[in-house]
Amino acid sequence: MSDASDPKGLVRESYRIEGITEGECRSIFMDWALSLSDPDPLPQIAALLERYGADHPDHPMTGVLRAGLETPPAAKRRGGRAARVPSDD
Repeated sequence: MSDASDPKGLVRESYRIEGITEGECRSIFMDWALSLSDPDPLPQIAALLERYGADHPDHPMTGVLRAGLETPPAAKRRGGRAARVPSDD
């Protein structure tokens, strides 16, 4: 089953892995985030927490998802000319 918030099923599968560690969940989360086409992951993180968090409050992935909502990435990578030339902001 695929959905917009977890197109590859990575997060869903992480909840099925018995004995998974927080570090492994962070790695899966990073892979999940890199596979998103939407530049704002917060709505998808919230949807995943709603789907899995209540049934698995102590699961390491639930903690990783909560941390993702609390501390979103501060900056986006700048490539090409924008990375080499200072902005006039």
